[in-house]
Amino acid sequence: MNKKNHTYSHGIIGNCAYIAHIGKDTNVSWLCWPDFDSSFVFGALLDQKEGGLFRILPDKDYHSRQYYIENTNVLCTEVTTGDGRYRVLDYAPRFKKDDEYWRPLSLYRKIEPLEGKPCIKISCDPRWDYGRAEPEVEVGEHQLIYSGKSDKMTLESTIPGAKIANGEIINLEHTIYLALHYGDQTEPHGYSLLPDHAEKYLTQTIAYWRSWIKHASIAPFSQEMVIRSALALKIHQFEDTGAIIAASTTSLPEYPGSGRNWDYRYCWLRDSYYVLAALIHIGQFEEMEMYANFINRITRLNPDRLQPLYSIHGEAKLFEQELDHLQGYLGNKPVRIGNQAYEHIQNDVYGQAMIALLPLFTDYRYVFKERTDADIWANFILDKIEATIHEKDAGIWEFREISNRHCYSNLFQWAGCAAAIKIGEILGKKEIVERAEKLMEIAANYVEQCYDPSIKAYTHAVESSSLDASTLQLIMMNYLDPASDRAKSHLEALEKVLKTPEGLFYRYLYKDDFGKPKSTFLICAFWYVEALACVGRLDEAIEVFNKLTSYSNELLLFSEDVSPEDGSQWGNFPQAYSHVGLVNAAYRIAMKLDKPLFLYPG
Repeated sequence: MNKKNHTYSHGIIGNCAYIAHIGKDTNVSWLCWPDFDSSFVFGALLDQKEGGLFRILPDKDYHSRQYYIENTNVLCTEVTTGDGRYRVLDYAPRFKKDDEYWRPLSLYRKIEPLEGKPCIKISCDPRWDYGRAEPEVEVGEHQLIYSGKSDKMTLESTIPGAKIANGEIINLEHTIYLALHYGDQTEPHGYSLLPDHAEKYLTQTIAYWRSWIKHASIAPFSQEMVIRSALALKIHQFEDTGAIIAASTTSLPEYPGSGRNWDYRYCWLRDSYYVLAALIHIGQFEEMEMYANFINRITRLNPDRLQPLYSIHGEAKLFEQELDHLQGYLGNKPVRIGNQAYEHIQNDVYGQAMIALLPLFTDYRYVFKERTDADIWANFILDKIEATIHEKDAGIWEFREISNRHCYSNLFQWAGCAAAIKIGEILGKKEIVERAEKLMEIAANYVEQCYDPSIKAYTHAVESSSLDASTLQLIMMNYLDPASDRAKSHLEALEKVLKTPEGLFYRYLYKDDFGKPKSTFLICAFWYVEALACVGRLDEAIEVFNKLTSYSNELLLFSEDVSPEDGSQWGNFPQAYSHVGLVNAAYRIAMKLDKPLFLYPG
């Protein structure tokens, strides 16, 4: 295995209200408040100068390591210097309080000496408006207040505020507590109460995450990886609405100099099926229900076309702009906020919505028999499929200047119709079943027009000769019988063109709006693992899965893209859908292995 030349050397914390990225240098390198898609208050990930900082470092050489407290989203950074060793423990409070989950816009940092007498300097220098404005700072006895036109943050500390403001060197003889609060929603604790509150919140937060994992249904195959992926996926959900974002970052390039720098802080309906499948596979019913309800609201609030993506609050207009004043990650411009893909026509979204909401009407844990509008909603989506089934679109990969009749789009129209048939049968609505069957046949006809008998495979679009990893879904969605010769030959054809020796997978290798892709797409590799398991090549599926796990960073977090040349991590990080891919691939293997959920000796 090639040594990685580039790995994201940071972890994340979060509480379903925000996500913060914390580097091995202890710096909070990325934090957007008050929402996932708001301006950063710390953004050194995209600009070391204009991004501000919040770090705790010695004034001499050091080395560090990071790890999570087991089965939690509480992150530890240990720093070792010639004077000693200390640990920075970072967490976002989350626990039950007054019958609700308390998840404030507050970041707690516990700095504790471990060995010797380390000397540190605490630096806190936030920014507003994507680095274009610096706050006014008011220094109090044990706090600093950062104010702007419409923003306010308060940093509480158990040391004098002046020591932080003046950048003084501090002899770390006793544990120091810091708490950074956004706005006025959290009242400062006060100097004397901060340690007790911080320790109490830490204990309760650890207990919450461990309880959440204990109540998950995680099969024994690759449990450690699945647990970390589940924890990462959980904090990408915005609990106020149930939306799950693709990533908490923007503009981390797919590979250096590519220009493929996108804002992923939004919720893609296109990926709803995979996300909900992952939540089902780990047995997290509440998260699944919240996300399904978000999709349900979105579809009802948009009587015309559905967009590929929406904001976490369901906002439709996600105007894209470039921030020229920011240098970009490792100098990679442009930095983009917003995402022009909201304007795209991507016709797979209707099938995705139908499949995603299938559990609302077929899972007996829902009280679906009392729903009086199920047939109205099913016909609403079938209307959309019928209106778009003959159209060309931008496809799953969101081509900006290219449209085709994409195999993937028609496949998910086919799958959406199959889901509608199940809903119609349960509701006893014969007209829904008959309508869905007719549309299903039309969709299948377009899919079959993508079949190329000369290579015994399905191409990415009608009248195209190019192959595309998205067509792996033909096998996984049971459009093709996994045991059939056609499924096996299709998989073999994709392997020959798109697979690397390490099991990584390109999305495609034809030119798009930005040229020919140079990096592989990690979720496609996990789809490949699932496809291998489906067609009965289980040993190979396990071998490839194990290779793919080596492309995480030391905290078991995965990026969006991987360089086929040296295994480097690129793209937005961590990518929720890479973790979704891992969860679903591990589940598929576990089911094929037919291992019990719990292991007993003997």
